[in-house]
Amino acid sequence: MAAENAAEQGQSAGEYIIHHLTHYQTAKPSSIADFTVFNFDSIFFSIALGVIGCWLLWLGARKATSGVPGRFQAAVEVLVEMVDQQAKGIVHSATSRKLVAPLALTVFVWIFMLNAMDLLPVDLLPFLWAKIYGLAGHDPEHAYLRVVPTADLSVTMGLSVSVLLICLYYNVKIKGLGGWIHELFTAPFGNHWALYPFNFAMQIIEFVAKTISHGMRLFGNMYAGELIFLLIALMGGAWSLSGTGIMLAIGHIIAGTVWSIFHILIITLQAFVFMMLTLVYIGQAHDAH
Repeated sequence: MAAENAAEQGQSAGEYIIHHLTHYQTAKPSSIADFTVFNFDSIFFSIALGVIGCWLLWLGARKATSGVPGRFQAAVEVLVEMVDQQAKGIVHSATSRKLVAPLALTVFVWIFMLNAMDLLPVDLLPFLWAKIYGLAGHDPEHAYLRVVPTADLSVTMGLSVSVLLICLYYNVKIKGLGGWIHELFTAPFGNHWALYPFNFAMQIIEFVAKTISHGMRLFGNMYAGELIFLLIALMGGAWSLSGTGIMLAIGHIIAGTVWSIFHILIITLQAFVFMMLTLVYIGQAHDAH
């Protein structure tokens, strides 16, 4: 769709990819970390899918019956039980699990839905947005839109920082402020004044490394998946424009189908991994060194 239109307008493959990887945002970032810039597309899709996810879970709870469950209820029950079992195996405090288990369920469902946006045709929503943008009197060529929030580093890092804050909360709640500060300076090398600077440095490095890797892992996988879908779309666009190279059309269909099927596993696995790491990090906050 848009791949063919881009080719007809003289847009190169590189320009097409750059266009699809550009956010609808307040301004161009002045650096890698520019906190004055907001990506409206990521914010919109994250909130919209979060609301839809909460509504689906509420619907499952509302229609729950003690008799033979329907397919939707059975699926929700399996999901809830799976998350609850994982939470019990990692977070041993029953009091904490009252918050941690629903949190883990929310994380899994929300991230799965954010990831699943990658399964939509890459040109569908950007094409519709360009039409709307043009009707509003703007230049359609500048109608930027990215529909996969987890392919936005600011979203994944925001999620990982949120997990870090929850871990800090449980460190203080479980160990007390004094106990946690004592642990910062005495673990992992031992309780000796000469080791305090090294212990503190190692603790800070651990917190930073876990947070960055937590967000970067999800971002990297989803960004790569989005890029591959764009490359597959270019194969179909090249064939439809030239009318030659039947292998491009065949390759477009086969590659698109195979990658979509494989990507279902990726989006599910990445949501599960993010949820499990969230549980592990919170579980570690309950452990005393």
